[in-house]
Amino acid sequence: MNKSILSLLTMACLLFGAGLWDIQAQSAEVAEVTEVAEAATEAAEEAPSINPGDTAWMIVACALVLFMTLPGLALFYGGLVRTKNILSVLMQCYAMAGIMTLIWVVYGYSMAFNTDGMVAGEVNLNSLVGGLGTMFLSGLTPDSVSGSIPEAVFVMFQMTFAIITPALIVGAFAERIKFSAMILFTIVWVTLSYLPICHMAWSGDGALFWDWGVLDFAGGTVVHINAGIAGLVACIMVGKRRGFGTTPMPPHNVPMTVIGASMLWIGWFGFNAGSELAADGVAGMALLVTQIATATAVVVWAIIEWIARGKPTAVGAATGAVAGLVAITPASGTAGPLGAIIIGFASALVCYIAATTMKSALGYDDSLDVFGVHGVGGIVGAVLTGVCAAPFLGGSVADVEIGSQVVTQIKSVVVTIIWSGVVSIVALFIIDKVIGLRVSEEEEQAGLDLTSHGETGYTN
Repeated sequence: MNKSILSLLTMACLLFGAGLWDIQAQSAEVAEVTEVAEAATEAAEEAPSINPGDTAWMIVACALVLFMTLPGLALFYGGLVRTKNILSVLMQCYAMAGIMTLIWVVYGYSMAFNTDGMVAGEVNLNSLVGGLGTMFLSGLTPDSVSGSIPEAVFVMFQMTFAIITPALIVGAFAERIKFSAMILFTIVWVTLSYLPICHMAWSGDGALFWDWGVLDFAGGTVVHINAGIAGLVACIMVGKRRGFGTTPMPPHNVPMTVIGASMLWIGWFGFNAGSELAADGVAGMALLVTQIATATAVVVWAIIEWIARGKPTAVGAATGAVAGLVAITPASGTAGPLGAIIIGFASALVCYIAATTMKSALGYDDSLDVFGVHGVGGIVGAVLTGVCAAPFLGGSVADVEIGSQVVTQIKSVVVTIIWSGVVSIVALFIIDKVIGLRVSEEEEQAGLDLTSHGETGYTN
C-alpha cells in the first residue's frame, strides 16, 4: 500500500514538473515573440514614412517655385528690357527650365545630395561635392522616402531651385549675349558652382557649410549670392550694351514687370516655406516672415525713391519687393517678425544704393540689377541671419551666439563669392575664346528676338 502511494506521488511530481517545464517553455516562446514584435514595432516607428499632409504641401510648393521662373521671372525680366529683346529673355528662361531639368536628372541631384564618403566633422572632397552614385536618379522608386515626403517630391522641389538660379543670371547680360554662349555658360556654371555650393549647404553631416553651422534655410548662399556674383562677373566680361550710359534704355512694359514681380512674391512662399519640407509651425513662420520682410522692403524702397527722386515708381516698388524676398530667404526658417522687419529695411536701403549709386560709380552694365538685388541682397540677408536668429529679436535658435554666428555666416559668404567668381571667370574666358560671348553690333542693333530667334514679340 505504501509502495502504491509512493508510486502515485512520484508520478504526480513528475507530471507536475513536466507541466511546469512546458509552461516555462511556452512563456519563453511568448516572451521571445513579444520581444520580436516590439522590436518590429520600434523599427517601424523609426523607419521613414510618408506624411500625406507634408506631401500635399510640398507638391504645391514645387508648383509655386516653378511658377517663379515660368512665368514670374520671365515676365519680370521681359518687361524691363527693350521691345526688340523681350522674346530673347523669355526664351532664356524657358531654356533654363528644360536644360536644368535634364542636368538635374542625369547628374545634378547626385552631385548635390549624394552623401557617399561624407564624415561629420571631416573635410574631404565629398564635403564639397556629392558623388555620382545616384546618376539618372538611380534607385528612386515610388516607395523611396526623404524625411516625411516621397523622395520624388524632394527631387522635384530641389530641381525647381536648380532651374531658377541660372535663370536669375540671364538678367545681368540681357540684350547682348549669344544664345549659344548663354547655354554653355549656364551648363558649366551650374555643374561647377551651383551643385557644389548646394551640396556644401544642404546635404547634411560632413558637408562644409553644414558642419560649420551655417544658417541658410532657403538659399541665401546657394541661390542668390551664387547667382549674383556670376551675374556681376558675366556682365563685366560680356561688356556693356552698345549705347549704355548715352542712349536711354527704359523698360518697355512696366505693367509686365510688376505682374512678374507679383508672381515672384506669391511663388516665393513655396520657395521659403517649402524649404521646411513639412507642413508645420516652422513653415508657417517662414510664410509670415517672408511677407513681412517683402512688404517692409517695398515701403522702404518707395520712401527712399520718393525722397531721392521726387516720385515713387512702380519699377522701384517691384524691385524693392524682390530685394526683400531675396534677403529674407536665408533667415526665413529662423527669424521672427521683428527680424523680418529689420532684414526688409536693410535690404531695401542697401540694394537701392547698390543698384543706383554703386552701379553708376563703378560703371558696370548689370542690365537688370542681378548683382545689385540678388548678390547684395543675398549678402545682407545671409549676414543678418546670424543676428535675427537670436531669441531677443524673435528668432528661434535658442543657443545662438550672435558674434560667432555672424562670423560663420560671413565665412560662407566669402567662400561662395570666391567659388562662384572663379568658376564664372574661367568658364566665360574659355567660351569667349571658343565661340565668342556676344552678338555682333548689327545683331544687337536689330534686337535679339529677330536675330537669335527669328521672330518678334510684337506685330506693331
